[in-house]
Amino acid sequence: MKAALLNRPGEIITGEVPDAVIELPTDAVVRVVAAGVCGTDVRAYRGLPGPVSGPWCGHEFVGVVEDVGTAVETVRVGDLVVAPFMFSDGTCARCARGVPTSCMAGGMWSVQAGGAQAEAIRVPLADGTLVHVPMDEHDERVPAVLTLADVMPTGYHAVRTAGPVAGATVAVVGDGAVGLCAVLAARRAGAERVLLLGHHEGRLRIGKGFGATEVVTARGPEGHAQVLDATGGIGADLVVEAVGEQGALDTAMAVCADGGVISLVGGPHGAIDMAACFLRNVRLTGGLAPARAYLPELLADVVAGELDPSPVFELTVPLDAADGGYRAMVDRQATKVLVEP
Repeated sequence: MKAALLNRPGEIITGEVPDAVIELPTDAVVRVVAAGVCGTDVRAYRGLPGPVSGPWCGHEFVGVVEDVGTAVETVRVGDLVVAPFMFSDGTCARCARGVPTSCMAGGMWSVQAGGAQAEAIRVPLADGTLVHVPMDEHDERVPAVLTLADVMPTGYHAVRTAGPVAGATVAVVGDGAVGLCAVLAARRAGAERVLLLGHHEGRLRIGKGFGATEVVTARGPEGHAQVLDATGGIGADLVVEAVGEQGALDTAMAVCADGGVISLVGGPHGAIDMAACFLRNVRLTGGLAPARAYLPELLADVVAGELDPSPVFELTVPLDAADGGYRAMVDRQATKVLVEP
């Protein structure tokens, strides 16, 4: 079967890999209908450190079940399904605590298992991982469902872990797909104001569509001053840090109100000033989103037409042109790319 493979930094090829097959009774084989390109994938493409090093690519997918192992009970052949970015058994002590991303038997697609940017994928621990989607593969809502594999649950997690935000002022640092989904989540949770800090006109336009009440395009101290001015010198009640780089972490600290919350959901590639957190009573939350725990709730909202994060996908490419999709994200020509096998 065909799959997108990281041949070397800056080059994705579509190559032949062994067919996905049942290896264990708890496995399923899923024909991929739509896969996403994530910022984590793009880091590997750029040769930067992170969990993904290749050659497999992709950890977001929606697909149709083609085969199931003898122990699989929750999905059957022909079902449309979505998977979170990490697989898990759903039964271990860590899954029971609500952190399936820490599952003792689990792992991440393209790291401990095959990649999702492929014609098909073997799903370990299918009962604990896959969620049945009550629609067919041609439904126009499939891109919205695909966001539930990673970016929408991550944005939701950023807001949910902060506690009640009804009536609050929220600042979102970063206008990538996670930051945009955090805007959507904050407004759905009742935030009165959402300030989106970003620099890309198209992404800011999506953010406004998701409910951002104000945008801040200035960088560094100038941007910090604009947020403080907009909040009467106090800062934001909640700051969602959706980038992970040092500059974004510094910005989050600079614009957070004393006694406020910083939610860290950008893959961390820097450090935060813990002494400042202590002295200013700033609480830290966030972390690796337990997407599987949120999937049923978010999927129900997508199916009901109450949630549509699909505008984050600005480009769709065939599997054979996956490299072009990666390049579009590197060049900021697309917020997020959908790959169709």
